Amino acid sequence: MNIEHLNDENFKEKTNKDNLVLVDFFATWCGPCQIMGTILENSKDEIEGVDVFKVDVDENPQTAKDFGVMSIPTLVLLKNGQEVAKHIGLMNQDDLLEFINSHK
Repeated sequence: MNIEHLNDENFKEKTNKDNLVLVDFFATWCGPCQIMGTILENSKDEIEGVDVFKVDVDENPQTAKDFGVMSIPTLVLLKNGQEVAKHIGLMNQDDLLEFINSHK
């Protein structure tokens, strides 16, 4: 699985899917975001049936605003383009997998 970076223009098209979608809202200067990115990369083989995307909040402020992102990292789970869960802040790999699996 490759983690694709989305922008304000393609976000709705890429995330409006029947399956579960995980979006990592981050910024390149954010230390906890970098750690979360590494955890996502290390977990991608264990996240089956879930599309994972990243959105840089500095480059895509409209999408971040649409989801009420005030702190980063923020992870949002979507189904059919609608938010089903949100987690604000860093989490370890076990918590990440539990967060995802509890909403499948």
